[in-house]
Amino acid sequence: MVRSLWLAVIFPILIGCGVYTFNPRGKSDIAAIAIERFDNQSAEYGLADQMTDLVIDAFIADGNMKIVSSDKADAVLIGSLVSYDRRPYTYDQNDQIQEYQVVMVFDITLKKPSDDSEIWKERMSQTGLYDVLEETEEDAQNKAVGYLVESILNKTTRSW
Repeated sequence: MVRSLWLAVIFPILIGCGVYTFNPRGKSDIAAIAIERFDNQSAEYGLADQMTDLVIDAFIADGNMKIVSSDKADAVLIGSLVSYDRRPYTYDQNDQIQEYQVVMVFDITLKKPSDDSEIWKERMSQTGLYDVLEETEEDAQNKAVGYLVESILNKTTRSW
């Protein structure tokens, strides 16, 4: 009786406690990634290095892949800021701007260095808002780049 109870109740629970992933292919076969310096095709100076550093920091913090040089990588991430736009977003009752929206458009590609084939390529548009009284344009840039980093991590390490 005890044995049949164990088989009926406990065994399915133990089997169900295995490794689970949302990736339909299972665990990613990318263990090491190289991240090239982002290119900046916009008129905004200095964003390329900032973006690259934030992406590298996010991959390090995530810990699912090692950051390595291109010659040792399973995949290489290539990014480019294609456009940058700052526009009024909200106004107060006196038609004074309360918030601005920063819109950044990126071309992101993940390639296999062994044969230079694309694993994925996507144009990603990210936005960040900032309140003119409490924040700066740089705060909105950081928000937009933060969303970019999250999108890249999700696409690269947590494929659905």
